[in-house]
Amino acid sequence: MLTIRKLKKSYGGQTLFEDADLQINYGERVAIVGPNGAGKSTIFRIILEEEEADKGEVERDEWTFVGFLPQESEPVGDETVLEIATGRAGQIDDLETTLKRYEDAGNVDDPHYSQTQAKFDALNDPTVEAKAKKMLRGLGYDEKDFERPAKEMSGGWVMRAHLARLLVMEPDLLMLDEPTNHLDLMSLLWFRDYLKNYSGAVLLISHDRGFMDELVDTVYEISEKKLKSYSGNYSDYEKQRQKNYEVANASYKNQQKQIKELQDFANKFRSVSSKASQAQSKLKEIERMDKVEKPQAPKKPFRFQIPDPPRGGQKAVTLEQIDFAYETGPNIYENLDFSIERGERTVLVGPNGAGKSTLLKILADELKIQKGTRKEGHNAKIGYFSQHRQATLDPNATVVSEVMNAAPTLREDEARGILGSFMFRKEEVYKMTKVLSGGEKSRLSLVKFLVDPPNILLMDEPTTHLDILTVESLILALQNYAGTLVFISHDVHFIKQLATDVVYVAFGKLKRFSGDWEYFIEKSGGGDERAALTASLD
Repeated sequence: MLTIRKLKKSYGGQTLFEDADLQINYGERVAIVGPNGAGKSTIFRIILEEEEADKGEVERDEWTFVGFLPQESEPVGDETVLEIATGRAGQIDDLETTLKRYEDAGNVDDPHYSQTQAKFDALNDPTVEAKAKKMLRGLGYDEKDFERPAKEMSGGWVMRAHLARLLVMEPDLLMLDEPTNHLDLMSLLWFRDYLKNYSGAVLLISHDRGFMDELVDTVYEISEKKLKSYSGNYSDYEKQRQKNYEVANASYKNQQKQIKELQDFANKFRSVSSKASQAQSKLKEIERMDKVEKPQAPKKPFRFQIPDPPRGGQKAVTLEQIDFAYETGPNIYENLDFSIERGERTVLVGPNGAGKSTLLKILADELKIQKGTRKEGHNAKIGYFSQHRQATLDPNATVVSEVMNAAPTLREDEARGILGSFMFRKEEVYKMTKVLSGGEKSRLSLVKFLVDPPNILLMDEPTTHLDILTVESLILALQNYAGTLVFISHDVHFIKQLATDVVYVAFGKLKRFSGDWEYFIEKSGGGDERAALTASLD
C-alpha cells in the first residue's frame, strides 16, 4: 500500500532523519512515535506530497485512497455540522471542479485524479447522510446539534465534524495526527473500537499510549535520525526498545574494554624493541575494528517531587442541596449532595455533556450556584486546572519568571531544571508567555501548579497537548502528591494509574464507585468500558 525508502529530510543544516524506511500493508495499524520536533508530522507531509524530501522515495499503490486528519481544523463559515460531515459544505463542489480540470487537460490517468474521484464518489453515496449521522453520534454529537452552524461550536467540536466526514469517506489509508486531542472519554472509546474494526489501514501519530496499546500492531520510532521498526503495540515497543538498548550497550562496553586492553598493551610496549611489532599490531587491530557506536539510552520520565501542600481538613469540599443552571438553559443540578474527602483521587466520568466540567467548576467555586451550600474544609487551598488555562498566565512575563513568581523560594536554576523536563529548554525559558503555543501554555500552567501545589487539586483534561514522557512524569508526580485530587480525563492510561474512586456523572445525578477504574468497569459494564460509560444510574 505505502512504501518509504531511504528518506532524508533536513532543515537549516539539521537532519531529522536519513535512510528512513517504512512500509504499510493493507489492514495494518501503524504508529510513528518520537519526541516533539523529531519529524513525525514532517513524514506525514511528505507522504501527502505537501513537502518534498531531500532524498529517497515514497511509493503508493496507484488506487490507494488516502484520508488525512490534521491536528487543527480548517476555518468554518455558515455551514452546519451535518454539512461538514457529509461534504456538502463545499467539499463536493471543490472535488467536482478538480475532476473537471483533470479531464479537460486529459490527465485522467494521473493518480491524483483517481484519488479525487474516490473522494467524490464516497461523498456522493446515497447513504452518506445516514453514515454521517452515525459517525457524529459516535463522536458525541446530539441529534439536535446536526443542523447547528459549526461556527457556534468550539474548535474541538468542529474537528469532530471533520473526523466524521473522513470516516464517512472510508479511505484505504487513514492518516491521523493526534486524533484523540479533541475527544472526551466516551467518544474516544467509540472511536478506538471503530478503528479496531476498520477495513483500511491506519497510520497515526499519538501521545495517548492507552489508545495505541489497544489499536496498533507496529510502531516506528524516529531515533538517532533513523526510523526503527518494532512489532506489537506501544507497551511491546517500550519493552523491545529497552532490551535492544541493553544488548547494544553491552556490545559497546565489551568493545570499549577490548580497545582499552589493546591500547594499554601498545602504550606499555611500543618503546620496547622486542615488543614494538606486537604493540604496532595491537594498534592496527584497533583501526580495523568495526566500531560500535555508543547507543542512546531511551528517555525516561522526569521524576519531580511535588512539595507537600499544607494539610487540610478531613472534608475537603462539601456540596449540600445544590441547584445550578446556566443563564440560558435548564437546571444542570437540583438538590445535589456531594463531598470530597482528604486524600481521595477521584475521576469524574460519564456521557458527554452530562455536567462533569460543571461539577468541577462548582467544586472550584468558579460558578455561582443558585441554591444550596458549598463548604470548604479547614485550611483548604484549591487549585483549578481548567481546559482554558492560558488565561491564568501573564502575557508580558517570561516562562521562567512565571514559574518563579508562582513559587518565590524557587531558585532560577531549579526553575529551569523543572521547565527543562517539561520541554522548555535553553533560551526557550526566556520566551514571553504571549508568544507560546496552546500546548506550551498548557505545560507552563501545569508547572506552576506543581511548584506551588494546593491541597485540593481540580484538573480538567490535564494531559491534553502533553507528550507521552510528560504524561508519565505527571503521573509519577501525582502518585506521590500528598493532597486531594479530582480530575476529568479522556486518557484511560492516566485514569488507571491515578484514580482510586470513580464518580459517574449523568445529567444531574452522581453515583460513586469506591474503587479504581477496573472496579468501575466490572461493576457497571461487566468488563466493557463503553458499556460502563453508557450504563444507567438506576
